[in-house]
Amino acid sequence: MPISLSVIKNKLDNHIGQPILVTAQAGRRKVTERHGILRETYPAVFVVELDGESAKFERVSYSYTDILTQNIAVDFE
Repeated sequence: MPISLSVIKNKLDNHIGQPILVTAQAGRRKVTERHGILRETYPAVFVVELDGESAKFERVSYSYTDILTQNIAVDFE
């Protein structure tokens, strides 16, 4: 597990433009999975452009803190 936010950001920077699967905790025993492309990274958040057909909205952003606290899991396809 990464130990700092800068390490997480650097790892995501290496995967910009690649397909990504984000698994997020959505509440009690509920998990959501979103497929998309990692588009941009900013100092505090990263942006995923979702698949147009399967999503209600086009883009979603997540915080690096979500990865650090294991609220979301990121896998590259």
